[in-house]
Amino acid sequence: MEEQSYIITMLVANKTGVTSRVTGLFSGRGYNMESICGAPTHDPEVSRITIKTKATPDQFEEIQKQLIRLIDVIKLRDMTIEDKAVKREMALISVAVTPQNRTELIQITEIFNAKVVNAGEDSYIVEVTGTEDKVDAIIKLLRPLGIKKLTRSGVLALYRELDESHLSD
Repeated sequence: MEEQSYIITMLVANKTGVTSRVTGLFSGRGYNMESICGAPTHDPEVSRITIKTKATPDQFEEIQKQLIRLIDVIKLRDMTIEDKAVKREMALISVAVTPQNRTELIQITEIFNAKVVNAGEDSYIVEVTGTEDKVDAIIKLLRPLGIKKLTRSGVLALYRELDESHLSD
């Protein structure tokens, strides 16, 4: 079976060692995490961890079963299906800036609804938020200008709430 990308989000107890146990589960079984993001939720005792991984469908099913068995995992959801979740990523991109490319850099930033969050003498730091495809696209356009540094948050996802006003009886 061919590997594909999956996104899992889970609510976990906000305690020391939880993230370590989650990552240990992946590494112990030879599964790769393409990205992992974790932070406390509105409840300081609960954190949300979002993981993007590549696996076969059978491996993904096994990953889910193993994760839900971890004592501090409260809830787990598969966020892979496009219309079931809102997914976003953020990137900070340091781009070399010259008098010759400054206008093009600002135009690209505006097209992608991104922001210049720091302007130095020879580089700008651009912040972009959106889908993974949007982040990939702006990186592709900025690369010829000279990307000096790049960091990405990895995917964040929240399950869409059902809008009950559109339901029929």
